Amino acid sequence: MQNLIIYNTLHRQKELFKPINAPHVGMYVCGPTVYGDPHLGHARPAITFDILFRYLQHIGYKVRYVRNITDVGHLEHDADEGDDKIEKKARLEQLEPMEIAQYYTNRYHDAMRALNVLPPSIEPHATGHIIEQEQLVKEILNNGYAYESNGSVYFDVEKYDKKYHYGVLSGRNLRDIVNKSRELAGTTEKHNQADFALWKKAMPEHIMRWPSPWSDGFPGWHCECTAMGRKYLGNHFDIHGGGMDLVFPHHECEIAQAVASQGDQMVKYWMHNNMITINGQKMGKSLGNFITLEQFFTGNHPTLDQAYSPMTIRFFILSAHYRGTVDFSNEALKAAEKGYQRLMSAVDDLKRVQASDASDAKTHELVAALRQKCYDAMNDDLQTPLVISNLFEATHVINSILDHKAQISADDLKELTDTFNLFTFDLLGLKDERSANNSKREEAFGKVVDMVLDLRAKAKAAKDWATSDRIRDELAKDGFEIKDTKDGATWKLNS
Repeated sequence: MQNLIIYNTLHRQKELFKPINAPHVGMYVCGPTVYGDPHLGHARPAITFDILFRYLQHIGYKVRYVRNITDVGHLEHDADEGDDKIEKKARLEQLEPMEIAQYYTNRYHDAMRALNVLPPSIEPHATGHIIEQEQLVKEILNNGYAYESNGSVYFDVEKYDKKYHYGVLSGRNLRDIVNKSRELAGTTEKHNQADFALWKKAMPEHIMRWPSPWSDGFPGWHCECTAMGRKYLGNHFDIHGGGMDLVFPHHECEIAQAVASQGDQMVKYWMHNNMITINGQKMGKSLGNFITLEQFFTGNHPTLDQAYSPMTIRFFILSAHYRGTVDFSNEALKAAEKGYQRLMSAVDDLKRVQASDASDAKTHELVAALRQKCYDAMNDDLQTPLVISNLFEATHVINSILDHKAQISADDLKELTDTFNLFTFDLLGLKDERSANNSKREEAFGKVVDMVLDLRAKAKAAKDWATSDRIRDELAKDGFEIKDTKDGATWKLNS
């Protein structure tokens, strides 16, 4: 077992990870609102918590990973105003809201597979858990921390704050939130502008609606994660994750809902990844400055110099610590592309290394320390850039061995190979794209074989039968089937 330390947003410090019911770990991560194509901003939390999921399992925990799909209730404005984002898109496209949700859920899954993000253990949809959300609202009402207003139900933040502190996660103080409720008297359903919707009465034109004791309507956005987290992970679970932009109001409201319904907090560790920015501004749909993942993969966007492969995107995100900001630029992505290719070349080079009777002292020292150095980096709040740096340090040794400037024993070679593969593929989740998308490699490969066969043809023309036969036999050893025809030699690769 490794001693994993993670940064807990709730306490604003790094803490030793101790599960509530070891070896079981419950982890909930906020997934996408499915009304548009996934973009780079969606990739970062998906990859961040994929790394955590992979690592927790690797160090021996049995992880139940829940990542939700928001397909109702997320309004255009955090102040519980505006259209439901999915329903607005459905009207524009003249489709059913669930057609929009399904289409973009499929698109999200396709992008996650391309990025080699493992699927969660459970992927609940908000629309599939209306009953659980209604039950949550009833509990909060019964405990006196909510009120009904014209068929909608709102959380009474001021009353809650008198007994519990509203703002424990974000550091905000309710007194600092400007209260315009007096100015808005008679024009708003809320007692206080800080109050948030638990249930919204549907307007006549609203398509997505369900019956409830208060009105035909739909749940507030914040309810779904509290209700579904409790359903699948229990009243108390270990980790809740998401992007830093969700700290307030979404996660702050989740904490308030949990405490108001059950008397205490549900989550032990809150983890948040930082944002992807463009010229210092957050990338997001609402700002209109996003680049979809498909556009990255195809290069079809005016700000892109070229296409960038899924593994280049993954490497780009892992090259920065998850709590640091990452500013998009073509230069940064090109650097990530070179870094990824360098790592894949090192994997290939390892296969060509020939073991010696013994390792030289420097090589043995590096190999002996490499695995734990990578573990130490992961244990320190998932320091993936440091893991990559350690692997790059090992590539220097690999190159020295191939240049006959260093030696490695069979045992050390196995340890180096195992460590390299473990962290590169299993834990960082990278994969070699060259075998899956290698049209350029195949073209170059074919040209080389044709050149060798051209040399063989010249040898035959010169009646140099020994060279001709040797080329044929060597190619046959490597699985090439050569056939001589009246139009020249043809080839195919059998293995």
